[in-house]
Amino acid sequence: MNQIVFDGRGLLPSKVVCIGRNYVEHIEELGNEIPEQMVVFNKPNSAITDTLRYVEPTCRFEGEICFLIETGEIAGIGFGLDLTKASIQNRLKEKGLPWERAKGFDGSAVLSDFVPFNGPMDSLRMTLHVDGKLQQYAGYGLMMYKPSVMLEEIKSFMTLEDGDIIMSGTPKGVSTYEAGQTFVGRVYSDETLLIEQTWVVQG
Repeated sequence: MNQIVFDGRGLLPSKVVCIGRNYVEHIEELGNEIPEQMVVFNKPNSAITDTLRYVEPTCRFEGEICFLIETGEIAGIGFGLDLTKASIQNRLKEKGLPWERAKGFDGSAVLSDFVPFNGPMDSLRMTLHVDGKLQQYAGYGLMMYKPSVMLEEIKSFMTLEDGDIIMSGTPKGVSTYEAGQTFVGRVYSDETLLIEQTWVVQG
């Protein structure tokens, strides 16, 4: 079982629950339709890693604010990269098939450490810089589904175990990437930096 670090201690998430199409501009950049209800899919524990690896030419990164769950509630904040094999996902979408082959492969949930957070959710925002250039930016106000809504919807049909992670969706700016690039993900509460993680893409 792969673990994440929360407040200096190791936890073993049973799963990563991902919210798809949660930012309108990202939906538009990929040419998707705005969903009538929340898009939810899972990544298994085997997808969790702290190492960003080059996968294939069509694999893209999607930077996201991530929430750690304890006792059924949001207890911590982190930064994550949802890796997606875009060519495979496009074929699956065309046929109306599940996305696991494109989204749930080993190493596809690249996660920072997590820190405790009990502040106002509407203060949260994230940035992702790639090779020093701002690539993605998002905040609470741009989310179609807010954290409390995500939590309520997921818990309506699925048990969230202690240590489970919610990846809250990605804003515009997703792209493919190459070995050797440097990624810096940050999550803020207003102007306070909560977590910063640097990855250099391994070949």
